[in-house]
Amino acid sequence: MNTEPLQTRCLPSLAKVFADEPLDAPEVRAGSALANEVYSFQVAWYSDRLRKGIRVRVDSELAPWITVRAVGLVPSELPWRDEHDADVLRTTPGLYPDPLYPIDPAEGLTAFPEQWRSLWVTVDLASVPASPQPGVHSVRIVFESELGIELAACEHNLEIVDETLPEQDLIHTEWFHSDCLATYYDLEVFGDEHWRRIAQFIETAARHGVNMILTPIFTPPLDTEVGGERPTVQLVDVTKRLGPDGAVYEFGFTRLERWVELCSAAGIEYFEFSHLFTQWGAAYCPKIVAEVDGETTRIFGWDTPATEGAYGAFLDQFLPAIVAFIRANDLVQRSYFHVSDEPRLEQLEQYRAARELITHHLSGFPIMDALSRYEFYEDGVVDLPIPASNHIEPFIENDVRPLWTYYCVSQKTDVSNRFFCMPSARNRVLGTQLYKFNVAGFLHWGYNFWYTQYSRRAVNPFITTDAGSAFPSGDAFLVYPGESGPISSIRLEVLREALQDLRALRLLESRVGREQALALLEAGLEKPITFGEYPRSDDWVLDLRRRVNEAISEA
Repeated sequence: MNTEPLQTRCLPSLAKVFADEPLDAPEVRAGSALANEVYSFQVAWYSDRLRKGIRVRVDSELAPWITVRAVGLVPSELPWRDEHDADVLRTTPGLYPDPLYPIDPAEGLTAFPEQWRSLWVTVDLASVPASPQPGVHSVRIVFESELGIELAACEHNLEIVDETLPEQDLIHTEWFHSDCLATYYDLEVFGDEHWRRIAQFIETAARHGVNMILTPIFTPPLDTEVGGERPTVQLVDVTKRLGPDGAVYEFGFTRLERWVELCSAAGIEYFEFSHLFTQWGAAYCPKIVAEVDGETTRIFGWDTPATEGAYGAFLDQFLPAIVAFIRANDLVQRSYFHVSDEPRLEQLEQYRAARELITHHLSGFPIMDALSRYEFYEDGVVDLPIPASNHIEPFIENDVRPLWTYYCVSQKTDVSNRFFCMPSARNRVLGTQLYKFNVAGFLHWGYNFWYTQYSRRAVNPFITTDAGSAFPSGDAFLVYPGESGPISSIRLEVLREALQDLRALRLLESRVGREQALALLEAGLEKPITFGEYPRSDDWVLDLRRRVNEAISEA
């Protein structure tokens, strides 16, 4: 029997430590980072008996830049929905490591008998005004008893390279669901406390590389059951009255102005205004409420065909008003519009008819939508297509620019994704793919979707991680709703690392040229990198970043 009080092992951020499995991940005690990035590693720890009140201490001159969190476990009843490829860690239901919990200094940690657990150590080199000196720095994580007796320690050496990442040029949106915040925290929509929560979650998104925000000018018609409604989160006030020639609408933008100011202060650069037609075909109108004769009434929704005259007349008045707001607030270069999410090829003509209702009002503004068929772009009905990563090849072959991509529940074979059951390397490799193909934008639908599929009811995301047995755990959200604010996840932190890899490759390209940067990226590989073909190992991802950092220093 092991007589040590605790066992520890330093691991890279890409490892996932399961409580019900032996730990076979190799130890990694060193790494490198540029002077303004966020670097993470883990300390796995194990006890042969129950221990409570364990304290954690950081011994390092980097301590002001370091945060230590406990990797929590959450249940997954649906790790995988249909068939899966071989690049998964496991597909059995159970407890999966994901949320990153702050450690209560009063309570400390609990060691469960014969279970490996892990700590997430973040060195945020951009978090305080002063930067640490370049060179190798020791980071020693110490476990102590309540009496201050050292139980175990793990040392990791971080080399800080005297270079800085360039600003992120990728446009990155993770769809923000403000109604889920109001529902989970039981808040009045757009009351003061709701605004405070919105600010918290948007600030967290921005710190992790999200620079575009889904903006609910009207309640977004996303993942909503036909005939159903999501809670109203409409930023634009609408008043309707009857004029001599039909309905006359007046619009108020006070809440939208507050939204723009809040998001801009957090670091959001771009605004994608919510879809003007329903999902999966643009057949109906989004839910829109208005003040009519002194009462708040729903004036459009599932009962209104998209191309019927009343909605067209509404858009003829609303779109000039929103464009005027955009121009008055200097948002022209920051604004994007949507028609309908994920239309299928058989819905092309309906999509075209819906788009024709808005195009003449939105001349000069990008109109973007997630879709998978090249015919929509070839036919000229969408200027900025966002193909799924497993359908992107025709867009690459035809040199579509700007090139965007997305993934969600359906991108489950070969391509990158971030389900609980996938290795973190499969999440992080996205950064290299975005670099190789000069991708301008990346979209995902689930930053904080805490409802079941079709928004039929709310869920507790600490318990239900699969949107009510609909999507594999890890698809619907990246953050958890903590009492004090957002609780991050392994997947969100690793996604930020992917975006930092992209920025590091951009920096290398600026020094040595794109040809040499690509040669380094694919050095030693039997096949070139595509969205479905890439090395399947933690070691390759970590070694690539080491080689990129060395090449930047040498250049």
